[in-house]
Amino acid sequence: MKFLKWLYPGLGVKRWLLVALCGIIMATVGLSLVMESQGILIITAISKYFNYLYFNSKTALLTGSGLLLLGFVLMLTGLQKILLSILNAILPYNENKLVEVVYQNKQLKKGPKIVALGGGTGLSMLLRGLKNYTTNLTAIVTVTDDGGSSGRLRGELGMLPPGDVRNCLLALADQESLMEKVLNYRFNQGEELKGHNLGNLLLAALTQVTGDFYSAIQEISRVLAIKGSVLPATLQSVVLGAKMANGDTVLGETEIVQHKSSIKEVFLSPADCKPLEGALEAIYDADAIILGPGSLYTSVIPNLLVKGIKEAVISADCPVFYVCNIMTQPGETDGYTAQEHLQAIQDHIQGEFIDYIVVNTERIPEKLLKRYKNEGAEPVKIKEKALKEAGVKVLKASLLQKEDYVRHDSDVLARLIVGEIIKLKPTYERVKMFDLND
Repeated sequence: MKFLKWLYPGLGVKRWLLVALCGIIMATVGLSLVMESQGILIITAISKYFNYLYFNSKTALLTGSGLLLLGFVLMLTGLQKILLSILNAILPYNENKLVEVVYQNKQLKKGPKIVALGGGTGLSMLLRGLKNYTTNLTAIVTVTDDGGSSGRLRGELGMLPPGDVRNCLLALADQESLMEKVLNYRFNQGEELKGHNLGNLLLAALTQVTGDFYSAIQEISRVLAIKGSVLPATLQSVVLGAKMANGDTVLGETEIVQHKSSIKEVFLSPADCKPLEGALEAIYDADAIILGPGSLYTSVIPNLLVKGIKEAVISADCPVFYVCNIMTQPGETDGYTAQEHLQAIQDHIQGEFIDYIVVNTERIPEKLLKRYKNEGAEPVKIKEKALKEAGVKVLKASLLQKEDYVRHDSDVLARLIVGEIIKLKPTYERVKMFDLND
């Protein structure tokens, strides 16, 4: 019998099962005595036995109460220890935080349905914050990267670039800190391995084993127990192209950024690449859609150029947020204001579909400003009047992460956006463990 397997040596279950059983017996005897002392006759072998011992009413009540209490203590102790023994085997990192884990997961499942589109480090940063407020997350990731380890794997194996997808998977992972160290490990030696990322190689191997990139993502998502889902914008091999201000047409992300002229327009080749059905379903079912932060022309806009995604975002019955970059990006957005970032997106989509723009108001330390200026970057200027004239609502906050580089604080950014979503639709289940007004 399968039940008998629970009695195998080493499981740590038998002794506590015996304790719980003794507790049940004691509680039963105690309840019988208490009820009989109150004149409630229970015709059982237990009551007959204790009648034989000539218990009077008072003695029966005291003895029964003691046995009932002790029985409950033993029963609950035994059941708790059995449960912890099982959890220690299947959930070794969180067995002592069971209540917190269960409560958090229950609450996060009630959070708003959010779709985030982008790529690079910007999207993964945003997801790290959002997963603390909802597990109803879908990340739609651009697949036009052609540099570094991702570019090499793309060229050698003919697969989609795994780097941005890997970053998003790690951002949504349950045990992020541990897995991040492992899957972000980069080989520094070996002619073929040098420069490759372990996570990228794992996705490449799973693609070969499962037969396609999407199945590989699904498998590693289960291993990492991610909070949400990660989807490539398309499963077709696409190349990002750009028409430059000087009239040149350039193909490839790396070539675009390194070109001497500024970007006028970007496009995908082939232009008729198809999105995943799951991506379209997530957009239509979303409570909010978030674009950015990230490289404007190489991370944010490319997703919207995939046939079907643009139409889905425009027609979706939910607010669309654009998280503007804090700094301009050399080779892409030199000298751009926040309004020019917004205009570039809407020019490519040919429609005014963005409802909110999120901007940073915190002053950047002089030390960082000097470093970025030497690299050709500067803070994105915010002309609030121009933004309001563009028909968008401006969400302003101190969003700067306190590090040695200029990035958004993932938790502050997520808190700001989720708080606004809840204001728009108060019927959303509020995530009770967090005060979004802090």
